[in-house]
Amino acid sequence: MNRRSISRRKLLATTAAAGTALMARPMIARADTKEVLIAEPVHGTGYLPLYIGMAKNLFEDVAVKIVTIETGAGHTNAVLSGAAFAFIGGPEHCAFAKIKGAELRAVVNCVDRGNVYYCAAKGQEPAGTDWPSYFKGKTVATSGFGGTPNSITRFLLKKWKLDATSDVTLVETANSAILPAVRGKQAVIGCSTEPFITQGVRTGVWSEPFINIPKDMGPYAYSTFNVRLDTIQKDPGLVRGFVRGMMKSLKFVHDNHDEAAELAKTQFPTMALDDLKATLARSFADDMWSQDGTISPAAWDTAKSVVMGAGILKVDVKYDEIIDMSFVNGLKATL
Repeated sequence: MNRRSISRRKLLATTAAAGTALMARPMIARADTKEVLIAEPVHGTGYLPLYIGMAKNLFEDVAVKIVTIETGAGHTNAVLSGAAFAFIGGPEHCAFAKIKGAELRAVVNCVDRGNVYYCAAKGQEPAGTDWPSYFKGKTVATSGFGGTPNSITRFLLKKWKLDATSDVTLVETANSAILPAVRGKQAVIGCSTEPFITQGVRTGVWSEPFINIPKDMGPYAYSTFNVRLDTIQKDPGLVRGFVRGMMKSLKFVHDNHDEAAELAKTQFPTMALDDLKATLARSFADDMWSQDGTISPAAWDTAKSVVMGAGILKVDVKYDEIIDMSFVNGLKATL
């Protein structure tokens, strides 16, 4: 599979110039197929169903391209400005935008668990499960402020009655830089995702995760596909076509574990096939991906409790204000 992408620099320049008042204007790829650009915050195995859907041509009605933007709210802003059709991220980003007067909607699910694992540097693993005592005084590498791994970290610290500024030191960085931060001894604990978890274990940087958020927190609207409300209103057929492709992709991954691993190899060519299979085995064991694209109210409740508990979301934004399941529900009987 050839990864279809565009220049990140070009996209960011377009985003900055466009402003937030423009609607998304997908380009025409063929007479009967529209091209859509998806902004992702990291290129990781968490979004494998999207990549496999592209490789297997499961998006029959749209031509999908992706761009990776590891700059905080950059992926959200790409959609707000009209530079991208959709972004991958938790629905809390739709809530943040709503508070500022913008209208975004999550239209289909992808990652239905909190895709976060905590790993300790080799030789510094916890002796038990007294997390407040273990974390106190340590340096933790996590995503940038506002990113979901960062929000989960802050939520847990607050739950453990630890102050995020005085009781621990947070190294807030790009997702892809967390493993190097622990390798370089800038942090003792890494709050990371696959494929970095398996890479860190196989290279001896850290041990197997000592906290497994997917298992501990259950259904969690972690990574959904989010579009502008006016895109839904003005071009519902385009949204429906993309949602249909994602639902088919999710089903394919769920039903074809071995082929999913083979296809993943083309997206992550520097990873050994055995490492990729281990990465996907962890994801399947932890029920990482939605099977049908549904974003449940319970999954949003969990995500909302994290960002509100972490003090990042200040207003209680309701499910129906930021999540639109009409396309998923309408397509279930047809797939």
